[in-house]
Amino acid sequence: MNRIEAIWYAGAPVPWWLRALVPVYRCLRALHLAPYRFGWRRARRLGVPLVVVGNLTAGGSGKTPLVIALVDALRAQGRRPGIISRGYGGSANGTHAVTADSDPNVVGDEPLLLARRSRVPVVIGRDRVAAGRSLLDANPVCDVIVSDDGLQHYRLQRDVEIVVFDARGGGNGHLLPAGPLREPLRRLDSIAAIVWNGVLPPDSPKWAA
Repeated sequence: MNRIEAIWYAGAPVPWWLRALVPVYRCLRALHLAPYRFGWRRARRLGVPLVVVGNLTAGGSGKTPLVIALVDALRAQGRRPGIISRGYGGSANGTHAVTADSDPNVVGDEPLLLARRSRVPVVIGRDRVAAGRSLLDANPVCDVIVSDDGLQHYRLQRDVEIVVFDARGGGNGHLLPAGPLREPLRRLDSIAAIVWNGVLPPDSPKWAA
């Protein structure tokens, strides 16, 4: 376990210099949210229901398996889902359709896994709105989209938000960089569902959205 992990998750003291950077992160987050909070920019709808699967913490927590499970469940109900993703780890620019034969160096490992395991259309792009529109243009029968990550991508209007935690939970409860949280835990009050990956939820009111 490295020093940051020990601070975030193992109870090691938070150095003063990390605490001092939290207000900077809060300010940057407020600037990111301000256009939507004050109506200067509007979130865009894609024209079909959108389910966002994301997390409040930095790093992975098991979103990808949940996205695959959700797509399987939707398809079992007769829906025709598609998936959009950021495409972390890939070199593709703009939007890019992912197939089972795509190069992981271009599209990223997780989107490739999604395409191979889900067997539904997958499109990646930094701009999730553009990715969603590209997916629908190429697959007009798609009637619901699942977004792998994108909880903090407020330009994209969503219908349902699902947050995934693993056994580490919210760590020490601090915002970045003093802790692992991208957003305060009170953000859970607006979340439709919290999924615990491989563990039972803590017996604490703060986790009850």
